[in-house]
Amino acid sequence: MNKLFGNKKIGWIVLLVALVLVNVLASLLHVRADLTEEKRYSLSAPTKELLRGLDSTVQIDVLLEGDDLPAVVRRFRNAVGEFLFEAKQYGGNKVQFRFINPYADASDTAATRRLEDSLQYYYGLNAVLFNAPEKVGDELEVKKLVHGAVVRYGDKAVGVDFLKGARSFGTEAEQLAALYNNVEASLEYNFGSAIQKVTAKKKPTVAYMLGNGESWGPTVDDAVRTLFTNYYADTLNIREFPYIPKQIDALVFVKPTIPFSDAEKLKIDQYVMNGGKVLWMVDNMYAEFDSLYKSNGFVAYDRGLNLEDLLFNYGVRINQSLLQDMQADQLPQVSGEGQGQQQRFVSWPFFPILNGTNHPISKNLDGVRSMFPTTLDTVAASGVAKTFLLHSSNNARVLPAPAKIDFTFLQIAPEEKEFTQRQVPVAVLLEGDFRSLYTGRVPRAVADSLAAAGMPVKYKVGGNNKIIVVADGDIAMNQYSQFSGPLPMGQNLFTQYTFANKDFFLNSLEYLVNPSNILQTRAKEFSLRLLDPRRVKAEQTTWQLVNVALPIALMILFGFVYQQLRKRKYAR
Repeated sequence: MNKLFGNKKIGWIVLLVALVLVNVLASLLHVRADLTEEKRYSLSAPTKELLRGLDSTVQIDVLLEGDDLPAVVRRFRNAVGEFLFEAKQYGGNKVQFRFINPYADASDTAATRRLEDSLQYYYGLNAVLFNAPEKVGDELEVKKLVHGAVVRYGDKAVGVDFLKGARSFGTEAEQLAALYNNVEASLEYNFGSAIQKVTAKKKPTVAYMLGNGESWGPTVDDAVRTLFTNYYADTLNIREFPYIPKQIDALVFVKPTIPFSDAEKLKIDQYVMNGGKVLWMVDNMYAEFDSLYKSNGFVAYDRGLNLEDLLFNYGVRINQSLLQDMQADQLPQVSGEGQGQQQRFVSWPFFPILNGTNHPISKNLDGVRSMFPTTLDTVAASGVAKTFLLHSSNNARVLPAPAKIDFTFLQIAPEEKEFTQRQVPVAVLLEGDFRSLYTGRVPRAVADSLAAAGMPVKYKVGGNNKIIVVADGDIAMNQYSQFSGPLPMGQNLFTQYTFANKDFFLNSLEYLVNPSNILQTRAKEFSLRLLDPRRVKAEQTTWQLVNVALPIALMILFGFVYQQLRKRKYAR
């Protein structure tokens, strides 16, 4: 008896120790298998490397919190929590996060207003009114929510706007599900980019180029501020320097208007041969919005920028033609006379709203507003890969130069049957081993001068390089309001709607200068598997019975069969 009791006691002790060991191991080791087809719950290699390399604590405050969140928002909020928990597995205690309700004290109106102003001013986060039904047939419920977070590292802090640049689909339940699905797919990039910004020890160097009539002043206020905020940026006049320093990570040309000389093109060419990146935003045709109002119409013509041979050598040709699109931004049209005048907004085909492609730079972006864009084609260039970034809708047409531009399209609706061209390209990414346009053409005196300055002439890159060419400089420009000054990039002066121009501009630069490949995480795509709301409503009772009554019935059946088997066994 004592021996048996002793064995039982030892058994209980062994079981207790085993349970303790299992719990300790479970607290130290976190293993999770991601069985989703698109690897929805797995982080990419660049993000893992970023998190593992943290040398101090990153604090993340998520502001999407509150009581009685709408169902679609609550699901997204849970997705944010799951992502941050996964990030913590790689960052360890150096990744800390919490959820904060910014409207916990909503009764104090003045405090709430100050909070919203602070979030907008310091972090670029805006409160939005959310009005959508919980499910089909429910009434609209209006809530004020902040779809964002603040990432802090030491004395640095940046805001993460979850909805920034996202394409809106509407307020129906299925449309909101599609929106939040795309936003969830961008979580890794949004947080990864923010963490990278606050932890970076050195910002990339970007030069805003001048000397060939590039846009300057209030019309590029947002673009210049964006450069100086996110990078170590300065202006560089190409005519005042014998060469472009290779220490500069990228050049930005916004809407040059004066032709480039061979000496200036040689400087750009040799900069590229030394591994420099270039973002070209070029208006090949003269077509200005101001001229439209001043002269009541004009004829668009070639600017003669003398860039054809340089860009052609790298693999792209900007055409002498204007793009029109049925998917376009709007201008006001006034009808009637005297006090009976009425204003309405009419689509203006010369201001196409461009769509992104599947490349990380433009994937899942809202439309990008262009103004009198030209078109481009790719041409053969050995060792250079071409990827389109922006294109028209499926209802576009191309007007060859010279093209007449006036207000006719505001008075007479265009014939849709004339807009038959599909996905006409406007922006392209060139990647590869570029070759110099000036191979065998550089004078000996010029070559010796460059060599003496530490910039020997090169005729081949000797590695992968990148150039982005956009056939519209106005994408990076902003309009000006007499009341509020320079507007954000891509904002319509009349409707106040802001397109995703700034996001495209920033993504393009990030892809050029950021070696960590964090931008590649924007290529994630989550499959949206929605239930048919009509079938859900029609078959609600059936599936409730299947999910509630059927398990109970099975348990009763199992109990009955088990009891019958026991009776038969012991009856023998």
